[in-house]
Amino acid sequence: MARLPRGALKTVKVIDTISDWSGKLVSLLIIPMVLGLVYEVVARYTFGAPTEWAYDVTYMLYGSHFMLVAAYTLSKGAHIRTDFLYARWPPRVQGWIDLSCYVFFFFPAMIFFLLAGWDNAQASWSIRETSDVSTWRPPIYPYKTVLPVTAGLLLIQGVAELIKSVHAAVRGKWL
Repeated sequence: MARLPRGALKTVKVIDTISDWSGKLVSLLIIPMVLGLVYEVVARYTFGAPTEWAYDVTYMLYGSHFMLVAAYTLSKGAHIRTDFLYARWPPRVQGWIDLSCYVFFFFPAMIFFLLAGWDNAQASWSIRETSDVSTWRPPIYPYKTVLPVTAGLLLIQGVAELIKSVHAAVRGKWL
């Protein structure tokens, strides 16, 4: 059977390591989010003094967390999939299906999100956009940068997943 080049397997390991570290780092955003929520609940219900900033901080931190761990989740195979058929197929068929889906759906969508997100973030940074959700009006341009960063991380992890799919399609087993 054909073997993948050694460089391809090393690439998978490097990319999986990047996704692993980025996922673990981004998971720390949960800590300030929870602290902000706890502070808001105590301030609101114990002292009758709700904050102006808790809602904005919470949705920005959670949204960033949710988006930025997507590559980590993809590397662990934890995205939602319709497994009732897929799980019954041999690895070779799974590899061909995944390979086709990455080439025809995943990469075009991620490139679109990267380009559209980049344009949106760049425009937001240029005007120093602020949120109009609350009276606090925090800067929102760092939050809008999350989409192109997420798309970039997903594109990188997608390369590793594509290599894994090729390996499964050719060798009949997953890396």
